[in-house]
Amino acid sequence: MATKAKFGLKGKDRDSYLELVLVFPLSSIRSEEHLDEAQKVMDRLLAKGALDDGEETYLDALSDLVAVYEDTYHALEPASDADMLRHLLEAKGVTQAQLSQESGIAKSTISEVLAGKKPFSRQMIRKLADYFKIDVSVLASNL
Repeated sequence: MATKAKFGLKGKDRDSYLELVLVFPLSSIRSEEHLDEAQKVMDRLLAKGALDDGEETYLDALSDLVAVYEDTYHALEPASDADMLRHLLEAKGVTQAQLSQESGIAKSTISEVLAGKKPFSRQMIRKLADYFKIDVSVLASNL
């Protein structure tokens, strides 16, 4: 026996959601081909611009299904400390010398991290997090 959910779509929003489900049913992504088709559907919706509630609800659900598949089959390795530092320097537009001078981290330490010879220390993580105004957890993922 079916029960009525408290959440629901009505009118035009319900129609747009059901139309999308009929064209591309919401189900677990099981293959690369299925993933490709799901991404095409998402791209079409995103290119549309403003979406009604039904389209938004459908896009959210499909995005969740794609994320589960990608997390399982296309997991990304965490960035190395060198890659992370390189990215932060580039994003802020500062040099190693500026970082050293403004953060109090020795230039040699910065160079060793960038060369992959030395990982972040806890003290360096705190200084970098303060300098770049980011949470320490972003830099501590490889500890």
